[in-house]
Amino acid sequence: MTLDIQFTNLHKPEKGNIVLFSFENDEGGDSVKVINKIIYNALDRAMKADNYTGKFGQVCKLVSPDENHDYILVVGLGVKDKFSVSKAKEAGGIALQALQRKVESFHIMADWDFTEYAGYLVLGAVLKNYEFKKYCLDKSKKDEFRQLKAIKIMASDYEGAQKQWTGLSAVADGVYLTRDLVNEPANQLNPAEFVNRIKKLESLGLTVEVINKEKMQELGFGALLGVAQGSNNEPYTVVMQWKGNPDDKDPPLAFLGKGVTFDSGGISLKPANGMEDMKMDMAGAATVTGLMSVLAKRKAKVNVIGVVGLVENMVSGHAQRPGDIVRSASGQTIEVLNTDAEGRLVLADLLWYTQDRFKPRFMVNLATLTGAMVVALGYEYAGLFSNDDELAGKLSTTGHDSGEKLWRMPMGDAYDRAINSDFADMKNIGGRDGGSITAAQFLKRFVNDTPWAHLDIAGTAYTAKPNYCGPKGATAFGVNLLNHFVETYYEK
Repeated sequence: MTLDIQFTNLHKPEKGNIVLFSFENDEGGDSVKVINKIIYNALDRAMKADNYTGKFGQVCKLVSPDENHDYILVVGLGVKDKFSVSKAKEAGGIALQALQRKVESFHIMADWDFTEYAGYLVLGAVLKNYEFKKYCLDKSKKDEFRQLKAIKIMASDYEGAQKQWTGLSAVADGVYLTRDLVNEPANQLNPAEFVNRIKKLESLGLTVEVINKEKMQELGFGALLGVAQGSNNEPYTVVMQWKGNPDDKDPPLAFLGKGVTFDSGGISLKPANGMEDMKMDMAGAATVTGLMSVLAKRKAKVNVIGVVGLVENMVSGHAQRPGDIVRSASGQTIEVLNTDAEGRLVLADLLWYTQDRFKPRFMVNLATLTGAMVVALGYEYAGLFSNDDELAGKLSTTGHDSGEKLWRMPMGDAYDRAINSDFADMKNIGGRDGGSITAAQFLKRFVNDTPWAHLDIAGTAYTAKPNYCGPKGATAFGVNLLNHFVETYYEK
């Protein structure tokens, strides 16, 4: 992220584009009154002509009659009592979208009654500004929009807003990193290259440990290695550690991610239609990587482990076959009935290894695990599965507050019995019915008594069309959510 973000006192902008905000049925606040005075009440007349009432997301836009200013926008914030951090972020994205991303800079005027949200307004605009065009050699495509270069925030408590942005800028960088990783084509981002990207984060103070194929064989990672055996690209497990509070004697927090850099389905081959999107099947690992970078950049006072399993699931003469039986790191055996149910095999070894080695306070894993999750919840919520009510409650609350929403799904013995195998300790699928739940039950068999939550982000990690917080492609769902979760409940 290379944006010039400045904070200053609330005053009249000398020139340029201006973005104002107002609550519903408000007269517009002090900033609207200030701007009206210098443009001959043109803004007031435009608001009346547009029937602008300040409903959330409503926009009134005009070309300024004053020669010193260009576009002037008023964006509605909705009912004041229902305003929130997530709505502030969305409003910032709406503002940039309304400017059609054709401006290089603009001023945000944040009145006293919502100056506490100023940093989140900026965050929304910054996330909306993201693009992934590194492979576009056609200059016309790269110049289709002028990239935003600067935002100046004018707020009554501008020092408080600037302090808030210090932490949020790390979130923005983490989101950009995650989106870049997920959007990369699989011929560029294979497991080895993913490792290289992670190792660059050592400069932030992260400790990075790379576990290669030979070491994984010694550790008994038969489930993960079975997924990888059809590919020419070597698999890796990467352990990232952030020790932000060395004096803390409590166990560390642990976040784990599925990192299938391309998922062909293996011998249980996926349909051709849409297979190109399977470059994003490493979104869980990318999210964990982005989260760890955020914690390091903002010097979070907490100790956290990030573990990602990086593999490619391909078809070849060496590929895993339906009916194969593998032995996981836990010692439990798995009958592989479908080689396209590979993410749970990767996570099985990661979960067992993490709880056994680090004895964490809890484990949260993220994965684009099941298409059934999209059928159940669509694209608005990620599925939440957990063996611990307290952990699940904290995650659900944080999801609501951050705007990255989670919906807790059921688990239980009846679902668990569906993955019992006649020939091994378990099978890796339980049939079509309740497919996301039986996948979660599979993972639960590898966590022992450690508090654990599984986030199935299959429907939220990627968007097929632009929205208020970014373009088509990777969303980085989970980075903001989990950073907020750590910050709210676990930093000392």
